Amino acid sequence: MRILYHLPLSPYARKVRLALNEKRIPFELRLERVWERRDEFLEMNPAGTVPVLAEESGLVLADSYAICEYLDEAYPETPLLGRTLGERAEVRRLVAWFDGKFAREVTANLYYEKQMKRLIGRGNPDAGALRAGYANLKPHLDYLGWLAETRLWLAGNALSLADLTAAAHLSTLDYIGDVDWSLNDAAKDWYARVKSRPGFRALLADRVSGVNPPPYYADLDF
Repeated sequence: MRILYHLPLSPYARKVRLALNEKRIPFELRLERVWERRDEFLEMNPAGTVPVLAEESGLVLADSYAICEYLDEAYPETPLLGRTLGERAEVRRLVAWFDGKFAREVTANLYYEKQMKRLIGRGNPDAGALRAGYANLKPHLDYLGWLAETRLWLAGNALSLADLTAAAHLSTLDYIGDVDWSLNDAAKDWYARVKSRPGFRALLADRVSGVNPPPYYADLDF
């Protein structure tokens, strides 16, 4: 069986799960406590990060973007990286935006500080980082909202990896109650459309020990 090594709230693992689900590719989830640094896992991915995808053929892939590129080439029936050169460039640009800029300015300041620090034993959240994360969220939601108002989906006329990447980061933050959806109605409406897709249901069913999501987390209509 194809195995995806993951952490339930990792936005990068969530992105790959969404891509697999959109493509209707069966897989088994396996929890990987990366802070334990298991030798067997480090042999698969020396970086010691999730996600890691182990194919039935024995092929092992690490890094969420590399995995998603592989999936789009190996299983092209449901393309997620765009069909034309221009579409593919825009999808890649937005994936880089959310996995890079958004991750640095928002996800790392909220999810890492509030969840991962505790798990890896690095103390309490830094109040300055939390303030920065909350402050940075609004302009990012404004940009996402602008994209959602001017296009059918974030990168154009079709759902793409750009939507899945943005939704993966936001779903992680939404689980810990850190997204104020009143900041941008267009962004909220876009997220409602994404999380209403069948491939999103498994993420909405996730529960993490000791951390309960807000009541609206799994509500498709907020």
